[in-house]
Amino acid sequence: MTQQHPLSPAEFEAALRAKGAYYHIHHPYHIAMHNGEATREQIQGWVANRFYYQTSIPIKDAAIMANCPQPDVRRKWVQRILDHDGYGGSEGGSEGGIEAWLRLGEAVGLQRDTLLSEELVLPGVRFAVDAYVNFARRACWQEAACSSLTELFAPQIHQARLDSWPQHYQWIEAEGYDYFRSRLGQANRDVEHGLALALEYCDSVEKQQRMLEILQFKLDILWSMLDAMTMAYSLNRAPYHTVTDARAWHTQRLV
Repeated sequence: MTQQHPLSPAEFEAALRAKGAYYHIHHPYHIAMHNGEATREQIQGWVANRFYYQTSIPIKDAAIMANCPQPDVRRKWVQRILDHDGYGGSEGGSEGGIEAWLRLGEAVGLQRDTLLSEELVLPGVRFAVDAYVNFARRACWQEAACSSLTELFAPQIHQARLDSWPQHYQWIEAEGYDYFRSRLGQANRDVEHGLALALEYCDSVEKQQRMLEILQFKLDILWSMLDAMTMAYSLNRAPYHTVTDARAWHTQRLV
C-alpha cells in the first residue's frame, strides 16, 4: 500500500531506527569477532580494511561541508573532521580517531606503515567506501549528511567490542581500544545532530522514502565490506586467488 501522508517525526525516527536490523553487527564475520571465534588474520584483516573507511570519513565530511551553504550546520559538522583528523599540538588538543586506529593496528600486530600504505585494502572494500565518498560529493548536502545515520546503531557496536574483545583476544594490547572508548560519546553527539537534520528535512513522503533508501545504501556499504573480508580471510578466496598468491589488486586511491 502506497504511503499517502508523511510519517510523524516520531514515526519516521522509528522507521529509521528499524533499519538497525540490517546493521553490520549482524554479519557473520562480525558475530565471529564478537564471539571470540575470529583468527588473528581475520582480526588484522578487519582492522586494516576498516582503516580505509576511517581515513575516508573526514574526506566524506569535507564534501558535505563543501556543499552546505549554512554556517551553523558547518560549525557543527566540522567537529566530525576534527574527531578523526585530530587538532591542536603537543601542548593540547586531540590526536584524533585516525591516530587511535593506527594504535589499534599496532595493538593487533600490524605495522603502522602497512596500514598507511593501504596495501591490504581489498578491492571490494575500496569500491564500497569510495561509493560512499562519491555519494557525499554528488548528493545534496542534507541527503549526504543523513547517510551518516548508521550512527544510530554505532554506540552498541563500540560497547560490544569493549565488552568482548579483551576477554576473547588477550593477545591484543589494551591501549588499542582507545578508539572505541572515544567513539561512545562522539557517536551519541553525532546521532543527535544528524537525526535532527533528518527529521527537519524529510517533511514529505518522497523525502522520507528516499532517506530510508539512502540509509539502506549506507548499510549495504558496511555489509559489503564484511562480505569482501569474508571471501579473503574466512573462505581463503582473496582476489585473483585462482591465478596468484600475490596481492595483485591496486593499492592507491585513484579518484
